[in-house]
Amino acid sequence: MKIVRSAVDAIARRTGSGAVASVVGGMSSPPGAVTRLRRLASSPRSRVWRADVGESTVVIKQIVGGTDAGERFRREVAALRLAVRADPPLVPALLGADPERRIMVMECLDAGDPPDDWAVGYATALARLHATTNADDAGTLPRWSPPGSEALDAFVRLAGRLGVTVAPTVMAELDGVLDRLGRATGNALLHGDPCPGNDLYAGGETRFVDFEQAALGDGLIELAYLRVAFPTCWCATAVPPPLLRRAEEAYHVTWHAATGTRPQGDLADACVGWLLRGDALVERARRDGTDHLAAVVRRDWSWGTATARQRLLHRLGVVAEITADTGLAGVGDLAVMMRSRALDRWPTLRPLPAGSR
Repeated sequence: MKIVRSAVDAIARRTGSGAVASVVGGMSSPPGAVTRLRRLASSPRSRVWRADVGESTVVIKQIVGGTDAGERFRREVAALRLAVRADPPLVPALLGADPERRIMVMECLDAGDPPDDWAVGYATALARLHATTNADDAGTLPRWSPPGSEALDAFVRLAGRLGVTVAPTVMAELDGVLDRLGRATGNALLHGDPCPGNDLYAGGETRFVDFEQAALGDGLIELAYLRVAFPTCWCATAVPPPLLRRAEEAYHVTWHAATGTRPQGDLADACVGWLLRGDALVERARRDGTDHLAAVVRRDWSWGTATARQRLLHRLGVVAEITADTGLAGVGDLAVMMRSRALDRWPTLRPLPAGSR
């Protein structure tokens, strides 16, 4: 407690936030004062510091910005307390939290460079993370939110702008995807933003950080990140097919070993769901209800490693491939036509960069 309060007091002095409320939670490190405080890179919606506290080093994170700051703080704290069940560890230990100031003090992980086959370790760790919760944990976090009818309407308008008509049979397939995603009953612990940079490689193990969007749902929603090129992330990269196959197999093997069951949900549905989300073409701070699928026809923009049109083109290709010879074949044909028209319109678009790390 003394270390946590000392760390939080240091943040309060640095940020001018005034007196700091008592920090809840225990603290196993020896007591001491903050002797060094260094600001780390983070999103505009959080402030992160590395701090020396006595002979220990901790990470201090404060959730800021937006009307949902309190909700994001509660999600991250809840997820860290659930994920601590994993052995070996998957997340940094939560050493203390101050709900009033939305400040967390966490174990500092000294991470190194990821291995060449990072996607296998990533998928294995993701399956272990998902498996830390079950039906008994319902209510500890919000349910994952699927795309709604507004997203589907915007996607159909995009098809029209590209000169492609969506047949009634294809609309029925798309409605079916939304219905299945909306009825998902899984209770896997979803990270919410399992992006490169939110995965750390420490001591030969993969760890995850930044759980502000954590939720409960079907794990395949996040396994799809490897195919659709990390849709909520600045780092959109295409994982090479051989490595992708190994990673997806590792996920299924690990999930079955942990739960004795097959993952709930459907990977093709998950990929279609990410294609429909226009908000997955912009960073989180810009997800404000704007129809980004309409905007991408008028202009392109850069975000991290790729442009919005590159991301869209990649997702269309993924959906075309994964739905072939399935009950979503019509959706796959639609994706093929839309991708072809997009390339006709934007012939200089390049594929996403390869997913080496």
